[in-house]
Amino acid sequence: MSMSRDNSSSPAEMPTELAHRAGDGLVVLLLWNRADGELKVVVDDLRTGGSFELAAGDGKQALDAFHHPFAYAAARGVAYRNEALQEGKSGAPEAAASTSSLR
Repeated sequence: MSMSRDNSSSPAEMPTELAHRAGDGLVVLLLWNRADGELKVVVDDLRTGGSFELAAGDGKQALDAFHHPFAYAAARGVAYRNEALQEGKSGAPEAAASTSSLR
């Protein structure tokens, strides 16, 4: 009987969390991949479902990207994936409905 696990990952394959911050529905992580030494910043917007990640470069640049991920994403042309907008659930119709009721 084999006891192998199909979904297991070795510690070298799992990224190490170097920094984490959260506030106002945003979660920002600075992750390090031991296998290849890559640093990346991952941003999740819990309010909208939007997310993106970007390569963070060396240590100093990685920390700066961690603190200013939207600026780095914009400068690099990284797309901001917003699940709510992709599914047609924009807040715009709600705003239009609320203003039309004031007339």
